[in-house]
Amino acid sequence: MTTTTAAAAAEPNSVPLTSSGMAKLKLFVIVMAIVAVAETIGIVQFQVGPGKVLLQPMVWALLIAAAWGVAQRLLPSVARIEPALQAFAGDLLNVGLLLFVVKLGLTVGSALPQVKQAGWALLFQEFGHTFGTLVLGLPLALLLGVKREAVGATFSIGREGNLVIIGEKYGMASAEGRGVLAEYITGTVLGALFIALLAGFVTSLHIFDPRSLAMGAGVGSASMMAAAIGAINGQQPASAASQLTAIAAASNLLTQVAGFYFTLFLSLPACSWLYDRLEPVLGRFSRRKAPEGVALAPAGGLGAKDLSFVDTMIAWAIMTGGVTIGNLLTYKVPVSQSLFGMLLVVAIALVIDVIKRLLPKLPMVLVLSVVSTLLVVPGLLPFSDVLAAATAKLNFLAFTTPVLALAGFSVAKDLPIFRQLGWRIVVVSLTAAAGTFLGATLVAELFH
Repeated sequence: MTTTTAAAAAEPNSVPLTSSGMAKLKLFVIVMAIVAVAETIGIVQFQVGPGKVLLQPMVWALLIAAAWGVAQRLLPSVARIEPALQAFAGDLLNVGLLLFVVKLGLTVGSALPQVKQAGWALLFQEFGHTFGTLVLGLPLALLLGVKREAVGATFSIGREGNLVIIGEKYGMASAEGRGVLAEYITGTVLGALFIALLAGFVTSLHIFDPRSLAMGAGVGSASMMAAAIGAINGQQPASAASQLTAIAAASNLLTQVAGFYFTLFLSLPACSWLYDRLEPVLGRFSRRKAPEGVALAPAGGLGAKDLSFVDTMIAWAIMTGGVTIGNLLTYKVPVSQSLFGMLLVVAIALVIDVIKRLLPKLPMVLVLSVVSTLLVVPGLLPFSDVLAAATAKLNFLAFTTPVLALAGFSVAKDLPIFRQLGWRIVVVSLTAAAGTFLGATLVAELFH
């Protein structure tokens, strides 16, 4: 059963809403309003001990949308985002992120000369991303009494590719499946906020080279990477933002592509092997017994059918509107320039999407990343410089606000799963996320 189906079963009257144009229009309008409010609030910063925390507009978008979804029963029907529509927003998020992938590729391609200067650090920091999760997360999980769920929750940060790995090896109904699902939900709901706070705090300590921090930000999740690099860039000179963003995007792309194989062949076997040897030692410190199997509904997008072409266009319209609003309110970019840049981004994604529908086995994210990167490599193609200049006016952080607004609406429908899994697995998941950021940063720092 997909998330949308499960939500529909819980809310029978909400099924027609998600299939109606009016419901989708309502979602579009509400997301645009949330983006506008979040961008108007802007960046808020405060001190935490010796460190400083920056809350970007994307964080406000996530919190506002989450509160909106949780309180939907208290709102008038015209403003209510029902559970089925929340699930639909989660599906739109998955497709909307494709435009974010294009922006990442364009950022990397146009700044390849600067990225190349990162040298071997960019390759070796991937070992920090791969093993940082289990180095910090696994021992804590065992001390808290988490059993085999710890393997699924700490061998990675639990993104879509990691769900596939666990599903193939153990099955999603297994303890390992529950663990990786908890990591996925935690990262979706809390990951961006948590990594933004952590990255901002660590950056403010001034103990790491900004390039190391940028590499650490490439954790393999577009939204989490955006949150981390946003917090890092917020404490750097404006002139350094482009280079650091390109490095973070390149690191994120490497983690998404090579990281899949790193986790499949290295971190998962290592995590399972370490669990078998550490659990008898560390597990005795907790009296908690292994939980009985619990049937959990998949998180947004997991197991759901591919969106129709029309719904794909709706997702991209939301992204286009959100980016245009953010570009205008925060970065003072004229609407016409933003719309032209987004038209080019959508065109790139559309071509690959059509090919994907003809060739279902095509690894779309990989192809989209490679194509968008090659299109703007300086001097490679006759139009590379023009394309790079037009899309450079689309501020990187403007993409993150509509992305996290859509993500926020998945909170309400995921709360029952959190209650079943308990607070321990959430703490472990966040610790694993901290481990991948800190691990990669530490390894990269050896080269700086």
